[in-house]
Amino acid sequence: MAGLNVSIAFFFSVVAICEVTRWFSKRIFPPKVYSCLSRELASSFQMCACCLELKMLVMIGPWGGGFGPDVSLTLLFVIFLVHGASFDGASANPILSLQEFLMLDSSFMVTVAQLLAQFMGMGAAWFVTKQYWSWELTDFHMIQNLIAQDCSSSLSTSVFQGIFVEATCSFFFQLVVLRFKASYPMYRIPITALAVTILAYTGMDATI
Repeated sequence: MAGLNVSIAFFFSVVAICEVTRWFSKRIFPPKVYSCLSRELASSFQMCACCLELKMLVMIGPWGGGFGPDVSLTLLFVIFLVHGASFDGASANPILSLQEFLMLDSSFMVTVAQLLAQFMGMGAAWFVTKQYWSWELTDFHMIQNLIAQDCSSSLSTSVFQGIFVEATCSFFFQLVVLRFKASYPMYRIPITALAVTILAYTGMDATI
């Protein structure tokens, strides 16, 4: 369980750093810059870093740590609850940003700025998380570094079926987001987290 505790500490650290970044940038940048750039960058970093660490736990945890998918799914639900409560309105999702543009809820320049910030945040999260793994604070990270040397696919099925599963889950996620977009956060956030958890459980056997 020591390895799991280190991962939980990583989650808390990432959320805390990103929350401080959002709080600070909200006070020094104009509202437009904050909403289009700094908020999306920090939230995308938070989302990607947490998902990378969680994916590592899903892959290695069952045989390296002795815990099943119930632990990973519980962490996923809690993490998305925290994301929903802390993102301050950011989507941290290129698909959602494009969806808002197609629905004429945001302008072309705003969408481009959001996409740029999101990809910068994801790239930074990938770099930071890989550096964090290189420290090998736990056996999980040591195994992850060994696995990373072998560029194997995370799909446990055919490419066609993997694409179908991912596309179907993404489609239903977008429906949930659209359906509860105007709902109160106290309802929207747990429903979205629950939907992500259910979809992840549904597609877990095919793709991670």
